[in-house]
Amino acid sequence: MEQRHGIARRVMAARHDTRKAEDLIRDYLPFIRAEASKFLGRFCTEQDDENSIAMIAFHEAMESYSPVKGAFLPYASLVIRSRLTDYARREARHQDQVSLDAPISEEGASLMDMLEDGTDRFDESAHREAARQEILELGGVLATFGLSFSDIADNCPRQARTLEACAGAIRWAASDRELLEQLLRTKKVPMARLALGSGVERKTLERHRKYILAMLVIQTNGYEIIRGHLRRVLGKGGARV
Repeated sequence: MEQRHGIARRVMAARHDTRKAEDLIRDYLPFIRAEASKFLGRFCTEQDDENSIAMIAFHEAMESYSPVKGAFLPYASLVIRSRLTDYARREARHQDQVSLDAPISEEGASLMDMLEDGTDRFDESAHREAARQEILELGGVLATFGLSFSDIADNCPRQARTLEACAGAIRWAASDRELLEQLLRTKKVPMARLALGSGVERKTLERHRKYILAMLVIQTNGYEIIRGHLRRVLGKGGARV
């Protein structure tokens, strides 16, 4: 935990000091190279364009990072993969020498077949990896609150009316900065404040305390993929988180 906070402090300091920024990038060159290598599926050398792109993306992550986005390194990893994905898409688009009808798989499928099926293979792969990273990060953060994914599943409201009530309380809490700061500080949901502010009965909130706590943790850490999934799952009746 201390190491995580130490990195975050270095990132924030590097924004105002070029030398500190250069030192941070140099110290994390192995991490940057590893991310590029994972993307390529082979060792990334200094001569590879992907190495330079990953370094630029790491610097971009330094500039755009804030603590509400979670730990810095998982965030930097997402930015690096996103920029490498953009680069790979551009390269694929400009490979003029490749015929759209030329077979590119053992089954004989062509590049045109891939384009016509409406699936962006680069984005799909990057999205899966980004989602995996978010889930791993969230699991670690939840553990600091004494929660696990099984706790959330067991404590999730079963009835639509109760689910909507809890979602309404979560929406209200997400807009109350003082409540969120208190939650992060104490690792507990201030139930009296939440019940009063949201208008939801306290006994309903108490029955689903762990579920509400987990949803608010997600709200405070910028898990955009997970939040998007929850909106799709809960969203038809307006129960948005």
